[in-house]
Amino acid sequence: MKAAGSIPTGAGRGRRIGRPVSVMEQEEVAARQNADPQLMFRIERPVYDESFIRSKLLNRKENSTTLRGRLTQQFRCSSKRAKAAALSFLPILTWLPSYPVKQYLFSDVVSGLSTGVVQLPQGLAYAMLAAVPPVYGLYSSFYPVLLYTFFGTSRHISVGTFAVISLMIGGVAVREAPDSMFYVLPANGSNMSAVLDVEARDARRVQVAVVLTTLVGIIQIVFGLLRFGFVAIYLTEPLVRGFTTAAAVHVVVSQLKYLLGVKTPRFSGPLSAIYSVIEVLGHITSTNITTLILGLVCLVFLYVVKDLNERFKEKLPIPIPGEIIVVIVSTSISYGLSLAEDYKVDVVGKIPTGLLPPAAPEFSLLPSLITDSFAVAIVGFSMGISLAKIFALKHGYSVDGNQELIALGLCNFISSFFKTFAITCSMSRSLVQESTGGKTQIAGLLASLVVLLVVVAIGFVFQPLPQTALAAIIMVNLLGMFKQFRDIPTLWRTSKIELAIWLVAFVASVLLGLDYGLLVAISFAILTVIYRTQSPKSATLGHVPGTGLYCDVDEYEE
Repeated sequence: MKAAGSIPTGAGRGRRIGRPVSVMEQEEVAARQNADPQLMFRIERPVYDESFIRSKLLNRKENSTTLRGRLTQQFRCSSKRAKAAALSFLPILTWLPSYPVKQYLFSDVVSGLSTGVVQLPQGLAYAMLAAVPPVYGLYSSFYPVLLYTFFGTSRHISVGTFAVISLMIGGVAVREAPDSMFYVLPANGSNMSAVLDVEARDARRVQVAVVLTTLVGIIQIVFGLLRFGFVAIYLTEPLVRGFTTAAAVHVVVSQLKYLLGVKTPRFSGPLSAIYSVIEVLGHITSTNITTLILGLVCLVFLYVVKDLNERFKEKLPIPIPGEIIVVIVSTSISYGLSLAEDYKVDVVGKIPTGLLPPAAPEFSLLPSLITDSFAVAIVGFSMGISLAKIFALKHGYSVDGNQELIALGLCNFISSFFKTFAITCSMSRSLVQESTGGKTQIAGLLASLVVLLVVVAIGFVFQPLPQTALAAIIMVNLLGMFKQFRDIPTLWRTSKIELAIWLVAFVASVLLGLDYGLLVAISFAILTVIYRTQSPKSATLGHVPGTGLYCDVDEYEE
C-alpha cells in the first residue's frame, strides 16, 4: 500500500525528509513490511524555511482604500445592490419565479392541507394557554403564517401558535389582568356576592397579549436590522432543552383544571406551578366526572394515534389527523348530548364569524411589558432558527438568521394590529409539513387558508367543543418535550457542566416561572463560560517511544 510521492517505512525507523532512498533500503523496507502489518507513510517534499514562505507564498494584499472610500463603497446604490436587497428582504422572490409546478405543487397541496388540519385545533388549544378566547388562536394561525410565506427563508417550518410562547404570554396576561380586578357586584343591588365579569377580563387580557406581541415584533425587527442573529448562540442546547422541559411542566399543570373540570384561579410568577397544583388538589372533590371521562378518552385516543403515526410513518402517505378527529367527534357529542347544559361541561363558547378590522394596540401598557417582551422575542427566535437550521441542513439549503429575525418580527408586529398573540415555529406542525412532502412555503400558505376558511365560514361549528378535549390535545403534543429528560444520563457521561446548565434551567424555570427562570439560566450559562475560560483543562504531554504519539503523563505510565 503506497501513496503518490510517498515511501512507506517501518515504525520507529524515521529518516530525514528529502534524503534519496537506495534500492537496497527499499528492499529492506519491503521485508519489514511483510513482517510488520503496521505501515507508515513518509511524504517527500522540499524543506521550507521562513524566508521562502514569506517570499513565495504569503504576499499580503495591500489595502489602499481609505475610510471614506470604504464608506462610499458601503452606501453606494446600484441596480445590482437594490436587487440583492429586495431578494434578501423578500426571499419568496428567489424561488417563486422558478417554482417547478409539476414537481412541487401536488406535494405542497397535500402538505398544506395536512398541516392546516393540525393547525386548526392547536390554534384553538394554545389560545387557552395564552389566557385569551379561542378565536384569537385562529387569528394567530392565519395572519403570521401568511406573512412568513413572503419574508421567511426556511422552506419547511410551520409558524403559528406554540405551547411555550403561548404559556409565557398567558403568564403575563394573568399578571396584568388577574381575576381579582374584575369582580363586580350584581346590578340589582342584592346581597349576593360579587361575580366575575369574564367578558371584561378577557378583553383586557387580549389587550395585554396584543401589546406584548407588538413589542416582541419591534424587538425582533430591530435585532434583525442590527444583525443580531448571533444572539441565539448564547441560548445553548442544554439551556433551551431544560427550559422547554420546564415549560412543558407548566403547561400540563395549567391544563389539569380543564381536564378535571374544576374551577381554580390561574397563577403567575414564582412558585405558580406549585400553587396551581395545590389549588387543583384542593378542589379535586368537585371534579366533573363527565369532563374527566371525555378528557381521558381523548388523551388515550390521541396517544395511540401519535404512536401509530410514529411507528408506521414510512408506510402512511400522510399522518392520521388525530387532533381534528378529536375536535370533530367531541364537538358532535357535546352538541348532540347537550353536555354544556345538562352535564355542566365547559365548552369553547362563542366564536365570532369573520375577521376583525385592524386596530392600534393599547400602547399605554408598554412600560410594564418591556422585560417580558425581550424574553418572548429571544425564546421565539431561538426556537424558530434552531428548527429552521435542522431542516435546511437536511434538505441542502441555507437560512439567514438575521432575515429570520426580521421575518418573525414582521409576522408579530403586523399581525398584532389584527388581534393576534406572539408566534414562533411549532415542532409538531413542522414535522407534519415536512414529512407529508412539503417543498416550499406554499404549503404554509395553504395551511393558513384552511384556517381562514374556518374563521370566515364555519367557526360557529366549534362553539360546543369541550375545553377538556383541547387540554388533551395540548398534553399529548408535549410528549416530545418530556422525552428530553433522557438528556440527563447522556449529559452526565459527556459534560457535567452542560448537565448543570440543563438542571438549573429546568429547576429555575419550574420554581421561578418562565421569565425569571430564563434569566437565571442565561446568567448561569454565562458564569460557566467564565469558569471554563478561567479554569481550562491542561496536561503535560510525553512522547511515547518509537511512535509519533504524545499522551498525558499523568494518565499513562509509559
